[in-house]
Amino acid sequence: MRPVMYRTSLSQHTEGYIALIRATDTTMKQTEKFQDFAEPDSRPQFSQQSHGELSTRQPRARNVIRRPTFWITPKQKDLNGLADEMTSEQVPPPSAAARIYSPRASHDLVTVVLTTSPTPSAPSTELLSSIIASFQKHCAPLTRCRIILVLDTYDRIASDSRLKKGTVTAEGAKKFAEYKKNAKQLILDEYSRSYGGVENGCYDDELIITEGEAEFGSVAYAQQHNAVTLTITRTKDGRITFIEPHARVGFGLGVRSALRLTETPYVWIQQHDWALVADIPLAPLLEIMQQSESAPESPDSSDSETADGQEPRRTSDVPVKYVCFPSTRMVSYAKSDHVMLYPALRALTNLYKQNFSVGSGSTSVKIPLTPLFFWHDKPHLASTAHYLSQIFPSRAAMLRGAFIEDTAGQRARTEMKDGMWRKWACWLYYPDEGTKLCVRHLKGRTWRGTDGELVQRMQYMRLNSYNS
Repeated sequence: MRPVMYRTSLSQHTEGYIALIRATDTTMKQTEKFQDFAEPDSRPQFSQQSHGELSTRQPRARNVIRRPTFWITPKQKDLNGLADEMTSEQVPPPSAAARIYSPRASHDLVTVVLTTSPTPSAPSTELLSSIIASFQKHCAPLTRCRIILVLDTYDRIASDSRLKKGTVTAEGAKKFAEYKKNAKQLILDEYSRSYGGVENGCYDDELIITEGEAEFGSVAYAQQHNAVTLTITRTKDGRITFIEPHARVGFGLGVRSALRLTETPYVWIQQHDWALVADIPLAPLLEIMQQSESAPESPDSSDSETADGQEPRRTSDVPVKYVCFPSTRMVSYAKSDHVMLYPALRALTNLYKQNFSVGSGSTSVKIPLTPLFFWHDKPHLASTAHYLSQIFPSRAAMLRGAFIEDTAGQRARTEMKDGMWRKWACWLYYPDEGTKLCVRHLKGRTWRGTDGELVQRMQYMRLNSYNS
């Protein structure tokens, strides 16, 4: 893509879901049990060799429009209040780390990249609303960051829907067109309020539209172009950006397209069906990442030692470039087979797992982190420059339609087993020794929205009554 600020070619409810889950006593108990577990700007410099071909051609402003008035239901506008009502039980007060650090120190350092695509719940935006509500409840600074919404599309229309393969039905395609309008309206409204504007007022002005492209694959043959055109819409202040591919690009290329537009040193990557369920100490995590900038990424000679009884390394001694947050399958990760079956990974965990100290005196807090030996797609905080250099070193690094964890994630784990963990510098936030869950999967590929789920449930009840 060719955005205004760079000369690079650019290569993308559930509160209703929670309400539905709580419709039955049995499922409600399971959900409550789960919850019990439960600033200076620095613009990265992108090189031609690392991040694709550079373009000296300036972006072409295709159009400048007034923000349209998209249709949105009162139900969607009231979702935040509904979320507070439904998720208030047994939620602890904000952690010490979240209270001590002012969100002003963090929201200017991070850009939220939120990815979405066709979902059975369309045209409802309940799924996205639940994500924003979880931000407001567990990590408020994320609602004041810059945000890039990637609205990936589908490849083909068929009689049966296969969303992971990019196939939707004719009805699904019609609903997705409406969903994109509703999603953009939701982000404009919610982030307008977070930035201090009044509803429908702060961004009731011109939106600037440009075009870019997401290139991929080989250019060995002259007739091969291998690029998808992107429509990029920005608010005048650049704080809100929408990326709409003209053909399906997939999660990986959608993230890369957003990263190339990012002007902050760090990014929060967020899929549309992973909600926060515990407080996230964003500012202390950012301070740890900043303090570790000078740490070498090449393997240390002591990385192969068992280091039993050895003092944990200082923040400045070890790189912290990526922090993921624990989900159900990552409980007690440091003691799991993902680590314990591999002597090299076990040694690294013994050496580096620790509580990082942030601040001093009465404002000092401890942030528990353990080495992570994978690069997950689920919500994570990462260095923008590191992301581009490690995950997207060339245009051929990511196939169209691919997920990062299925490609670069596998390569990262293999290299970590071979002693190259510092190169990737992946960590897992590890509260309560890894027993506290921080994110929850909302199953966006199957959830049909509140109304759709209720209709399906009634059909099941009717069938059961006929068979009884």
